[in-house]
Amino acid sequence: MKPIFESTESLLAAVGQTLGSSDWLTMTQDRINTFADATDDHQWIHVDPVKAKEGPFGACIAHGYLTLSLVSRFLPEILEVTMKMGVNYGCDKVRFPAPVPVNSRIRGVGQLVAAEVTKDGGVQATIRVTVEIEGSERPACVADTISRYYF
Repeated sequence: MKPIFESTESLLAAVGQTLGSSDWLTMTQDRINTFADATDDHQWIHVDPVKAKEGPFGACIAHGYLTLSLVSRFLPEILEVTMKMGVNYGCDKVRFPAPVPVNSRIRGVGQLVAAEVTKDGGVQATIRVTVEIEGSERPACVADTISRYYF
């Protein structure tokens, strides 16, 4: 069950806690192709299954930035913040330790690594999201996301 934060105090008190994980998501070739179209990144390791089969990964792989973008899908599954408004403030320390092969399953696991009250009365929270690949020892992505919540 995902944690629910209903106040500044509850969020501040949870620093250091593991928040839980999202559901598994299958990385389909269709999702990869759609991302390639949206970003004009049609490199063969992403979109050419025949050539990618002969390449270094043995199959198409997801774009690193596609994997990172899915963090915004995983976050609401990892935690709930009851607030008036929230904004994405950015990311720190984004890394891509392992590629995501087509048709593999990924999920996000969150940890609240920092939280502080901002000058305008919000709470700036840093949530480390580790994108795991089912069956892999290495994660696909580790990103420290920064959000501002206003209660």
